[in-house]
Amino acid sequence: MTMHEDLRDAGERLGAAELAALQLDRLRATLRRAYERVPFYRQAFDKAGVHPDDCRSLADLARFPFTAKADLRDQYPFGMFAVPRTEVRRIHASSGTTGRPTVVGYTERDLSTWADVVARSIRAAGGRPGQVVHVAYGYGLFTGGLGAHYGAERLGCTVVPASGGMTDRQVRLIQDFRPEVIMVTPSYMLTLLDEMERQGIDPRSTSLRTGIFGAEPWTEAMRREIEDRLGIDAVDIYGLSEVIGPGVAQEFAESKDGLHVWEDHFYPEVVDPLTGEPLPEGEPGELVFTSLTKEAMPVIRYRTRDLTRLLPGTARPAFRRMERVTGRSDDMLILRGVNLYPTQIEEILLRIPGLAPHFQLRLTREGRLDVLTVRVEARREADARLREESAAAAVRAVKEGIGVTVEVEVVDPETLERSVGKIRRVSDLRGDR
Repeated sequence: MTMHEDLRDAGERLGAAELAALQLDRLRATLRRAYERVPFYRQAFDKAGVHPDDCRSLADLARFPFTAKADLRDQYPFGMFAVPRTEVRRIHASSGTTGRPTVVGYTERDLSTWADVVARSIRAAGGRPGQVVHVAYGYGLFTGGLGAHYGAERLGCTVVPASGGMTDRQVRLIQDFRPEVIMVTPSYMLTLLDEMERQGIDPRSTSLRTGIFGAEPWTEAMRREIEDRLGIDAVDIYGLSEVIGPGVAQEFAESKDGLHVWEDHFYPEVVDPLTGEPLPEGEPGELVFTSLTKEAMPVIRYRTRDLTRLLPGTARPAFRRMERVTGRSDDMLILRGVNLYPTQIEEILLRIPGLAPHFQLRLTREGRLDVLTVRVEARREADARLREESAAAAVRAVKEGIGVTVEVEVVDPETLERSVGKIRRVSDLRGDR
């Protein structure tokens, strides 16, 4: 029995048959709760001609309607709650930059469940009770900071609630408080690494041993970049506010082969993004989640827009794995008839020696043609000749790897805006299309 198996909680000890039975029991209860307590779901189920009693197997879930982000916005602020507002102990919300925010609520029990799954996630990543955890996810209405915070405390760790921003101070805190674990977006981790090097600190000399990165898509190439520069295990955590927050799925440090979904609390499906038809295990598509234990705000077949595929479990065989999210269906760019995602560009740039992992994509229009310009920072050691060679190499690699012609502009180090949270990679300046 390995050390990780010794530390499994009761949910992680479930066998496949036990897990399936528990999922069906919890799924049926969740469908009833949603139907009886949330008018939106009663109307949606009735319109689709289904009733909670129609769910006799896990496969029957496919008969029920999807929930989309627009539905949550339409029910703003508390229309999706399944409990009286007085039983809600906390409210989180999206930024609402594209319209009304999506609001989520938590009962006392929901907050405890959330802390449990995040604690389980940190342990899977290699964190242990008594360690110091530096939380650089944003606090406030965004679920990242507080979700990581209470999960680390539940595991028995000491939490440094650094939040985002004040990068030079964050580096000082890492030096002084000597955390073993950092929880942050991967793009901001790169910013912290740049700041360490600017201050003359060798990142590999710090106390950090484990990095738990989430809240935005990232690639294997970025994992290697972070691990090589920092000398840590860099693992992925997945979550989204509408489902609960961080802690829906976690990658194990021992395997680094995708995220095990905590299926005793969250039931995953992958569907065709266009037709909504369920796809078999191993087929890539859009990730859909149904909550199994949430009280305040159960969600039924919530369309995440995240693109991935489901695979058999490894470190926890009863729990399926999801591959790291490769992008979002609503982040996809169509350039002269070719579909591409920012993560594809990132993977190419990180293979070119003269280029740093900080980039932005700028879409413009010249006449009737769309033009994609990749603005990417040079590495500090890159002279003018290496920059020119790197730009040409990036143009060739994108053309060969993705099949489109782009322009590449190599800019000075620390020129592009740094992100303290989720990074926005694409700037679309095409105007009305």
